[in-house]
Amino acid sequence: MAESTMTETWTIQPLDAGSWDAFAGLVERHNGVFGGCWCTWFHTMASEKERDSGKNCELKKRLVTEDRAHAALVMDGDTAIAWCQYGPPSELPNIYHRKQYEAEADLLPDYRITCIFVDKRYRHRGLAAVALQGALELIANAGGGVVEGYPHDNSGQRVAVLYDGTRALYERTGFDYIRPKGTKNCVMRTTVAPQKSRRSRS
Repeated sequence: MAESTMTETWTIQPLDAGSWDAFAGLVERHNGVFGGCWCTWFHTMASEKERDSGKNCELKKRLVTEDRAHAALVMDGDTAIAWCQYGPPSELPNIYHRKQYEAEADLLPDYRITCIFVDKRYRHRGLAAVALQGALELIANAGGGVVEGYPHDNSGQRVAVLYDGTRALYERTGFDYIRPKGTKNCVMRTTVAPQKSRRSRS
């Protein structure tokens, strides 16, 4: 898949076997991310979770090798500096407030966005938006579909941990607000047209 240029130096690459080392380097620079999760939390249910960073690394690498873990990597040259994880619900079954979500669901999306992370050396430069847009481009290249995200609905207030960005970020990227999820999160949705055609909002 051809890279998509986002700025003069930043590009988007899909997470795959070829980009694994760059992804792993970013995670390792941040001690496994969120307590050694390696961005596996949403892949597994509570009874399947490991609390060991090494085992989570092995799981993530296996899923990537089997084409069962997807993300848009933001690259500065050969260095991964951010990512946005996405995939179908079957690939990312575990979301926060899942019981409430399932009870109130009006449809099952084609894709979910579950995690956005930016290298601490590159924060406050708009890279969360670059990563999110990169994920939508990769989804378009894969045929498009209905995409949901579950960001923090923080009304502009500072939040210590933003694993999936904010409602404002998603709104700027063309998502529509659907409903609340829990007390501080919400369901956002957009429809991505195939290839690189203009997206239509749901």
